[in-house]
Amino acid sequence: MSKPIIVSACLAGIYCRYNGDIEPFQPVVELVRQGRAIPFCPEVFGGLSTPRSPCEIADGRVINDEGEDKTEQFQRGAEEGLRLAQLAGCTEAILKARSPSCGSGEIYDGSFSSTRIPGDGFFAALLKENGISVRTEQELED
Repeated sequence: MSKPIIVSACLAGIYCRYNGDIEPFQPVVELVRQGRAIPFCPEVFGGLSTPRSPCEIADGRVINDEGEDKTEQFQRGAEEGLRLAQLAGCTEAILKARSPSCGSGEIYDGSFSSTRIPGDGFFAALLKENGISVRTEQELED
């Protein structure tokens, strides 16, 4: 049996996106249906509600659009996700592009102006630091 893949729960169509929308990404939905993927939302697991104010990373901290620091919740969620991934033996992840938790290679710059910069979200960075390969749904589309 192959090792499971940890995936952003929002990509599996689970109600956890910051704005409350449900936007399933069919390839991830199929992986979950086949028992090959484990859905996880680090933001919800870190204690944030759905819906919630949008957040971006600025100077290494996660700030929402009301100026509140949510770094602790993002860090806690990332750590719990890593623990789950390691427990399940995951060696790869498919995560939500540009998310302050799950973005890989590109995130928003913290100005809430839709400006993108190179970087990783908290969860994606922690997975990479621990040897788990990370792709986004956009990389699967390309």
